[in-house]
Amino acid sequence: MMRYTLRPPVLARGADRSFWLQDAGAAPVTTPLAGDQAADVAIVGGGYTGLWTALRLKEQEPGLKIVLLEADCCGAGASGRNGGQVHSWFAEIDLLAEVVGETEALSLCRATADAIDELEALQASGAIDMDLRLNGWLWTASARAQEGAWQKALDMAEAQGEARFTPLDAGEIARRTGSRASYMGIAEPRAGTVQPAKLAAGLRRLALARDVIIHEKTPVTAIEPGAVPTLHTPQGRLRAGRVVLAANAWLASIPELLRYIYVVESQIVATQPVPDLLQRLGWTGGESICDAQAHVLYYQRTPEGRVIFGRGSGKIAYGDRIGPSFNRGTEKGADNRRELDRVYPELKTVKIEHDWSGPIDCTADHLPIFGHLAGQPNIFFGIGFNGTGIAQTPVAGRILASLVLGRDDQWSRSGLVGLGKRKTLPPEPIRYLGARLVRKAIRLRNDAEIENRQVNPIVRYISELKPGR
Repeated sequence: MMRYTLRPPVLARGADRSFWLQDAGAAPVTTPLAGDQAADVAIVGGGYTGLWTALRLKEQEPGLKIVLLEADCCGAGASGRNGGQVHSWFAEIDLLAEVVGETEALSLCRATADAIDELEALQASGAIDMDLRLNGWLWTASARAQEGAWQKALDMAEAQGEARFTPLDAGEIARRTGSRASYMGIAEPRAGTVQPAKLAAGLRRLALARDVIIHEKTPVTAIEPGAVPTLHTPQGRLRAGRVVLAANAWLASIPELLRYIYVVESQIVATQPVPDLLQRLGWTGGESICDAQAHVLYYQRTPEGRVIFGRGSGKIAYGDRIGPSFNRGTEKGADNRRELDRVYPELKTVKIEHDWSGPIDCTADHLPIFGHLAGQPNIFFGIGFNGTGIAQTPVAGRILASLVLGRDDQWSRSGLVGLGKRKTLPPEPIRYLGARLVRKAIRLRNDAEIENRQVNPIVRYISELKPGR
């Protein structure tokens, strides 16, 4: 009998949890699944993707019995430890167009803009307190090599009649961020920041209020496919006519999906609160900020005056082996500290109070993939958000809900559905060794470019290598 075995997740505990999760506080955990249970739809994973899918299904079919299984507590994965940056897909419209064509790329971008409006409405109504601040998203350059990184997306959006971005000069960036490290860029005004763990907790409350059954502390260890698949957990079994896999990096356990995703460690630090110092620098708003390095920097200032500073430069997983070290990097945020001191030299004496890391799932073309497992038309998946999901997962929920319900609509027909035309990754150990080599080259290139030094041609060539079909 065919069987999918899922590797048990190695979960972060205590001080290894993100600042966001610690700040949000722990809600009472729902009871683990026990005994033999049944559902119309089973969802594996209690992060943004799983929760939004449950909510979208309930919007369309309120009578469905939906059971969501989460290995830890809802939001304990990438949804509760990301950088809290909210921006639409317009910054990736050129990447989207390469996969789905320009017409659908525009539609998807507009859908993520609508999702930001939906988040704002949820907060305004009191449904979710997520500390949403729509003060803009800034995409900046702090070295010659980064200049114009946004131009292709900007031009394509404007050609479609979407003037979503405004130009930034050095003075405007300094006024809004308190830093003079970056000197040019663009801003998306209808964007900003959230407290991501509060958003996850709020989505969980909404799902429970709409009669979604949630079992936390319930890792799925195996799935037996069939007309009615069976999900095995440590204390029970769940039979469901349709299954949604929304477990982020942990879906690397499924060989069919591992061909399309790779798992990397994302690292973030949070300073002690320094509101008076940030006020003196002029950094008072809730903007989200990125620079244009290949190993992108992303940062924000929290309402109480902490600096959240992240960098996508962590370790690479060998296949699906996501060990304990992914929950806390051995360098304990040293790389982030180095870059924080460059961007904000005034903060060199400010203490780092929290550092955390964790696995995220990435695809070769930096866009998610949806569909069903080969030969299993009732086992669906959504993977590969590449660390950008707050405004994207509400759209993912629409796609997955349409697939689950068998709808024939714009969501089920999306060009993001299906593995066939997406880029694959080489097998191990080639992918691991190659990824490490490329990662090292990108690091060397970044370090040279940030100082406007010439990059070694071999380093540049390796840093630009991309996986093939």
